[in-house]
Amino acid sequence: MNLFNVYPIYNITPTKALGAAVWGENNQEYLDFYGGHGVISIGHTHPAYVKAITEQLGKIGFYSNSIQNPVQEKVGTKLSQLSGYPDYSLFLCNSGAEANENALKLASFHNGKSKVIAFAKAFHGRTSAAVAVTDNPSIVAPINANHEVVFLPLNDINLVEIEITKGDVSAVIIEGIQGVGGLDEGTTEFFQALKKLCHDHNVILILDEIQSGYGRSGKFFAHQHHTIQPDIISMAKGMGNGFPIGGILISPKFKASYGLLGTTFGGNHLACAAALSVLETIEKEDLIENVKIQNDYFIHQMKQIPEIKNTKGRGLMLGLEFDFEVNPLREKLIYDEFIFTGSASQKNLLRILPPLNITKEAIDFFVKGLKNALATLN
Repeated sequence: MNLFNVYPIYNITPTKALGAAVWGENNQEYLDFYGGHGVISIGHTHPAYVKAITEQLGKIGFYSNSIQNPVQEKVGTKLSQLSGYPDYSLFLCNSGAEANENALKLASFHNGKSKVIAFAKAFHGRTSAAVAVTDNPSIVAPINANHEVVFLPLNDINLVEIEITKGDVSAVIIEGIQGVGGLDEGTTEFFQALKKLCHDHNVILILDEIQSGYGRSGKFFAHQHHTIQPDIISMAKGMGNGFPIGGILISPKFKASYGLLGTTFGGNHLACAAALSVLETIEKEDLIENVKIQNDYFIHQMKQIPEIKNTKGRGLMLGLEFDFEVNPLREKLIYDEFIFTGSASQKNLLRILPPLNITKEAIDFFVKGLKNALATLN
């Protein structure tokens, strides 16, 4: 049977990985500065992560949410401590798209409305409502296009106000920092005005922190750079360091009831063991502080490379802007310099998403490889 051919694939077969290193089947070592779309938060096969999953698998790997699961409660306790949201509730699921589906559904249950405001170049997932609020018509099927969605420019609060004051908006969904869209973000003034508008009109503010959360921006959540508290926060990617898990943090304003939300696999024992090990490692190794340190070093190094026209993003969620399309550069980096990087819908942007425990030595290796690749392109 053939695999359904929907992914453009590099001719590399990883066989093992450790930290920021990945080895191919020919034992060639690669530097991973992309982490599989920002999923690898504490490094590949981190010993604490491997130990947690292995020990949990030796006890119980899965049962449904019809029984007590103390590992879920441990995740919730540690997450509330590190995120700064002690009074919010946690609902666990399997992915970022599913997290956003549940966030949008919960918002609609809460205020009885259905229209959603999203933003230009947004990416929120590939399932029904999540893809409808994603600004990419090529991946929105007709069945998804029935959702009521209005796309507005980022940072134009006047247009948001005009739409919200019509009285039919259920939710506003916005990324802490845009990922696929190209590392753009709202200003502090915009985020704060958006929060006030939503509060004043009973509109639910959903912060998509699926890629920008879990310390990647230099704070636990990227929206915390703007000192606001949204109503719902969606999470995934770095949450499980590669083990599938997602979730939403839910404001106390929402009332839970049996059957309101649900999932078969979400919050299973193995997923929670992985998630707990990530949180404990972020805390124990002070990885958010490392993000800040390495960001300063990385930005300084990038300023020495004249081909880079701009550096976008925060922390270790970064984009390097060039005056040419970066696909040939990415190919040179991976095949000639043995470095994984990412792309964005902005074709001249190289996306950088290394593990949160990346070192200066790894950044130096990246800098050398980037310079070599740029020299051969020219």
